[in-house]
Amino acid sequence: MKFLNILIIISLALILVLVLFPSKVNEQDLMNNRHMDSKEISLPQPENTSQVSIEEALLGRRSVREYKEESLTLKEVSQILWAGQGITGSSGRGRTAPSAGGLYPLELYIAVREVEDLEPGVYHYSPQEHKLEKILEGDVNKQLAVAGLNQTWIEEAPMNLIITAFYSRVTIQYGERGIRYVYLEAGHAAQNVYLQVESLGLGTVVVGAFHDDKMAELLDLSAEETPIYIMPIGKKLINDKM
Repeated sequence: MKFLNILIIISLALILVLVLFPSKVNEQDLMNNRHMDSKEISLPQPENTSQVSIEEALLGRRSVREYKEESLTLKEVSQILWAGQGITGSSGRGRTAPSAGGLYPLELYIAVREVEDLEPGVYHYSPQEHKLEKILEGDVNKQLAVAGLNQTWIEEAPMNLIITAFYSRVTIQYGERGIRYVYLEAGHAAQNVYLQVESLGLGTVVVGAFHDDKMAELLDLSAEETPIYIMPIGKKLINDKM
């Protein structure tokens, strides 16, 4: 009888874990399955010093919507992705942007049109290994612009950075209020990208107006993943005063 009671307790505990943490387990499986056959690209190590001070970057930060017809370098892409979600803690958990509870709901993707040493396509950024995983072939900027209400700077940029989020990573701890924390974190990451782009002599603009369903279909996002921002990035042609 005592052995039977122990088995019942263990079974109930396992059921409780599955009920409380289903999205976490399923989400990880989805990410692993999605990237199982992806091509991995190692990125150059990011720099931690520059000739541009934080004050200069803040002073020069503008929303830029017109870009030169020039390619970005893989080194620039590496630096931008690190600024958005790079690992900074010795434990492998601290990142460049603060995250409520250290839960890190954000994912970064780049839609590449013209980047040196990088084929056109859509890539997922892995902060832990500081590498890219290719998930889609070919230039999708035109389709991305259609999803983004035909904003031409999305199509014309040599690269678009896309920020998505898994709300469940945060709501599992903070409930519905966690959704607010996700949006705050996306803002932190986007501002990091703005400042890093400025220090590199490049330009960007945050785009929040797009069709969520078209974005999710284009990027082949799971039902648990939500697009938050599109950030076209390129070499400045002119500066918008905004």
